[in-house]
Amino acid sequence: MADYYPAFDISPVPTPTLDTAPPEVYRGIYAMPMFVTVPTSDLAASADFWIRGLGFIDLFTVPGNITHLRRWAFQDTLLVPSGRSPEVPLVSVTFACVLSQIDEVAAACEELLPGCTTGPRQTPWNTVDLEVVTPENTRVILTAARPLDPHSAEARFFESAGIELPEV
Repeated sequence: MADYYPAFDISPVPTPTLDTAPPEVYRGIYAMPMFVTVPTSDLAASADFWIRGLGFIDLFTVPGNITHLRRWAFQDTLLVPSGRSPEVPLVSVTFACVLSQIDEVAAACEELLPGCTTGPRQTPWNTVDLEVVTPENTRVILTAARPLDPHSAEARFFESAGIELPEV
């Protein structure tokens, strides 16, 4: 017996037909289960390409720091200023997890490849992040949301970017 089952009802990808219309761009704010981060030397030019060429929207921008692009639900890309050395992976992929997984994953990865992890570290956007560089030099970030204190610096960070705080 298979350990999987059809779950097409939770996917933003429409049923394929010869005349399938694409879903609308999703403009809601949600906890992203996964996204890519793309460093660029020209945020405006990169955003323009992703928007006019690939059909993404600028969900929000913090000038000079980040542009959050979105296409369909769960198709998120973060453009950030570059500045890394060539031996460090350029593109990274981020996967959501829960706080209790961070230390467990760090220990397992360090056992397999000593020195491959950085962190965990707290971020201004209210997460704890663990960076792992895999044997093939892929930068993987595991990110776990922390409970949000509506009076915290992290809450002010969200508000300054125009993101409404979730109801508690």
